[in-house]
Amino acid sequence: MDEQKLPFLDRPSTPQEIERGHAFMPKFDADGLIPAIVTDAGSGAVLMFAWMNGEALRRSIESRQAWFWSRSRKAFWRKGEESGNTLSVVEMRTDCDQDVVWLRVEVGGSGAACHTGKTSCFYRTVALGPPDLPVSGKQQAIALTVPAETPVAAPPKL
Repeated sequence: MDEQKLPFLDRPSTPQEIERGHAFMPKFDADGLIPAIVTDAGSGAVLMFAWMNGEALRRSIESRQAWFWSRSRKAFWRKGEESGNTLSVVEMRTDCDQDVVWLRVEVGGSGAACHTGKTSCFYRTVALGPPDLPVSGKQQAIALTVPAETPVAAPPKL
């Protein structure tokens, strides 16, 4: 895909235009990025979180394939380019401030959205409460557990 002029409108000065208007006017952070939450379109399970810049957002909208921006590599990446576990965008939403996007996707390939081979990148549970995992010295850490893969309940219908 050739780099093109981004189709996003400049943000207006009033919150009402952003919150109630009908034009997509994403708000990028100081680094030119917007957070992207990715969920399974069928189950509603949270699959991953990544960053998009304007070009990755444009590519995702136009191609209906999920594109992201790697902050560490300073490069575009299309999910599944190497693994075959592609993310086909079924629906994209934005929040009231238009500073986050939510991609509802169908996962191709083996169904793994995480580079570890797990269905979701959120496969570990953080123990709540005071730290209770003994580590070196007198310090204690908050424990992580890896439960058996169970489907996450779908969020309520919107």
